[in-house]
Amino acid sequence: MNPFNISNNGRNLLNRRKFLGQTGGVFGSLGLISLLGQQNLLGASGEAKTPIRPKINPEEPYSARRGHYQGKAKQVLVVYCPGAVSHVDTFDYKPDLYKFHGKKPPGIPAVTFEGPTGNIAKPFWDFKPRGKSGKMVSELVPHLGEMADDLCFIHSMTTKTSAHPQGENFFNTGSTFEGFPSRGAWISYALGTENQNLPAFVAINDPRGRPRSGKNNWGSGFLPAAYQGTDFSANTLPSNLKLPKSITNKSEKKTNDILKFLNEKHLEKFPGDTDLAARIASYELAGKMQMSIPEVSNIDAEPEYIIDEYGANSSNKTKSAYARNCILARRLLEQGVRVVELYNGANTPNGINNWDSHNNIKDTHQQQADIMDQPTAALIRDMKRRGMLDDVLVVWCTEFGRMPFLQANGTGRDHNPNSFTCFLAGAGVKKGYSYGSSDAWGFNCAEKPVEIFDFNATILHLLGLDHERLSYYHNGLEQRLTVVHGHVIEDVLA
Repeated sequence: MNPFNISNNGRNLLNRRKFLGQTGGVFGSLGLISLLGQQNLLGASGEAKTPIRPKINPEEPYSARRGHYQGKAKQVLVVYCPGAVSHVDTFDYKPDLYKFHGKKPPGIPAVTFEGPTGNIAKPFWDFKPRGKSGKMVSELVPHLGEMADDLCFIHSMTTKTSAHPQGENFFNTGSTFEGFPSRGAWISYALGTENQNLPAFVAINDPRGRPRSGKNNWGSGFLPAAYQGTDFSANTLPSNLKLPKSITNKSEKKTNDILKFLNEKHLEKFPGDTDLAARIASYELAGKMQMSIPEVSNIDAEPEYIIDEYGANSSNKTKSAYARNCILARRLLEQGVRVVELYNGANTPNGINNWDSHNNIKDTHQQQADIMDQPTAALIRDMKRRGMLDDVLVVWCTEFGRMPFLQANGTGRDHNPNSFTCFLAGAGVKKGYSYGSSDAWGFNCAEKPVEIFDFNATILHLLGLDHERLSYYHNGLEQRLTVVHGHVIEDVLA
């Protein structure tokens, strides 16, 4: 070999003393970095956080567990509005829409999600200041407007998709694809629940049916099946709760005791089989629910003033049923259920069933708001009155917003993933506060954009969970709700 064809670095490696010295230095550095990383002592530029997986007894997968640190919230209520609520007609007041109403100024795209665009349209409902904060909220949601001083608005939400199924997936699972764990599954996996007679995670469907992505919104994905949400509503309880008339309570208890004994003996033969343990725990929970669900779902036991306040006696049957779902949500949270998700909108073929308003937005949004506004506001007010907001984080959200201009049909607004509004309330967040902003028309984010990953990271943070460390090893990767993204929105924290 010609020594002149070797680089200077290569010549140095041929020197035994230099080779050993450099190799020793490299391995020493790697060892030091590993030790510092394990103790979280690396600088911000090279911070490496080790995963934290909850210590779970497979025989008791729902038992309450500690978070990574003391969170401000112990439980979470999510009110999800499928179909995309128009932010410019509800909570995001834009005076320039009145100024440019009926015009098509430069900067408006020629085509959006569903076709050609029309002119700028002012809000279909008047806005007015609410509460001591003076927050501008439209007459479409007057009851929530009355709660403005208790709400923390985020006006700079943005998402990566403008299709409803993918939008629901992305908001609730962190991925546009199916098969990923839902936010509620991650939380129940990490924290379990305080009430062992009820599920850790309950999804309450709209009276008209399920949202577009259905069970994926509360599924467990690649997490153990024990952490998927249990879906039922005030009017559609889990099946087979009542005993047949031919079986007495005493006989049922003896049968359950025998099954428990046999299951425990069977489990002893397969120690460490988490699937078997989870299956047994699931059946045992189902048995406990035969006693707990009828009691917690007894809405008729509520005082008359609660029924009136929520609107559960409304002549609008859908509103009445949704109001009963809101009461059920409060009762579940009172019993210690960790995560309750309440859906206002469904994917059914006939009629107006969600917030999707490509045509006649004045009528379609009004019909949806008539169902959602009073019961949702009453739920928040009722929990505040009972002191529940000290421990419960309330999340109101939708998959994206709607455009400030009309579609070519002149009556509806198209999907807007570039900017929309959600709000938080309760444990750990500021009251009467607005974060971020959209531009003058509500078209794009203007200040402090918030991605879905940031939003979910903040929810986990308020529950005492570090979104960068809550992970599950799957398919060769440390998977997490926020993937490799997300920052906690520090400014909204109380």
